[in-house]
Amino acid sequence: MNINSRFFDRIRIGASESDAPADSAAPRCEHPGCNRTGEFRAPKGRGREGQFFRFCMEHVKAYNATYNYFTGMDDEALAAYQKQEEIGHRPTWKLGVNSQAGRMAQRGRKRAAGGEESPDLHDAFNLFGARNAQQAARQEPRVGVVAMKALTTLGLDDTADSAAIKARYKELVKRFHPDANGGDRSREGTLQEILKAYQQLKSVGMV
Repeated sequence: MNINSRFFDRIRIGASESDAPADSAAPRCEHPGCNRTGEFRAPKGRGREGQFFRFCMEHVKAYNATYNYFTGMDDEALAAYQKQEEIGHRPTWKLGVNSQAGRMAQRGRKRAAGGEESPDLHDAFNLFGARNAQQAARQEPRVGVVAMKALTTLGLDDTADSAAIKARYKELVKRFHPDANGGDRSREGTLQEILKAYQQLKSVGMV
């Protein structure tokens, strides 16, 4: 190698990356003595969640290699942390301890059962009342199964009274009777069902 070669005169050695000053507008690496830009965040640790150091690539790698969130915790503390991890570290109560919620639930059950509404429980949408009415309707049907089927055949519901049943019966008989259809007996089966339904309603005293 000829150190007197003219090519050696053209070689220029720039400053190394470690010696390059950090951009004044960017955060500086927080490792002592480092002058590079702190482009990368590293968590500060337990008890300081949401807080971060700023390091360059070299020092964030070194920091992460030794980082341990559980440093300083004994076995008992680790076990407690793992137990809380199962519920996402949310607060919980033993059964019966949350008395406020228990009282409100009891008032809700009383209201749903037909008792007076507690001043602490305002049923703005009548949820308990609607449920009450539905339960009562299921427990105490107004008409029997046979009568309900007959009413359905006539196109009525269980609120129909005697006058409504008679009026509907006359209307359907006129509509489906062969004499009203030029002797056409194609609907005679429907007419027979209407007659049978009317007789059933008479037999249970609804007409």
